[in-house]
Amino acid sequence: MDVINWLQDLATPLPALLQALVIALAGAIPFVESYFGSVIGVVVGLPVWAAVLAAVVGNWLCMFLLVTLGAGIQRRLAERSRREPSRGQQRFLRMFNRFGVPGVSLLGQWVLPSQITSMLMVGIGASKDQVILWQSISIVLWGAAFGTLAVLGLTALTSI
Repeated sequence: MDVINWLQDLATPLPALLQALVIALAGAIPFVESYFGSVIGVVVGLPVWAAVLAAVVGNWLCMFLLVTLGAGIQRRLAERSRREPSRGQQRFLRMFNRFGVPGVSLLGQWVLPSQITSMLMVGIGASKDQVILWQSISIVLWGAAFGTLAVLGLTALTSI
């Protein structure tokens, strides 16, 4: 959580436009992503729509670049590696086989960052277009949900 505190301390004294830029950059960081980026944006004083938008844009751009540029590398590495999948890889494959791209995109954020999940899905043969579509939906939903929760939490704290 030190990264989140650092990002909050970095963004707080800045004007709103630069705060939004910091939140967008925060959204690109795995494990911060759109959900914690939205929270940080709300806590530093951005309107919820601006916090969510900035965090979503940063998270989405990072995911998109990794899927479009990194997926080919991931697939080639997977093809070269003929060894038995690790326990984590086996777990991911079971999850992917059970829930598909939509399920892994929407639920996978509980386990791995969207950037890693999206590359893994494309690396095992999922359609890039499907991964980008469902990851986009997931990034927006998680960012909006956490941004809303942050506003509700701050409202509850200030009314005490």
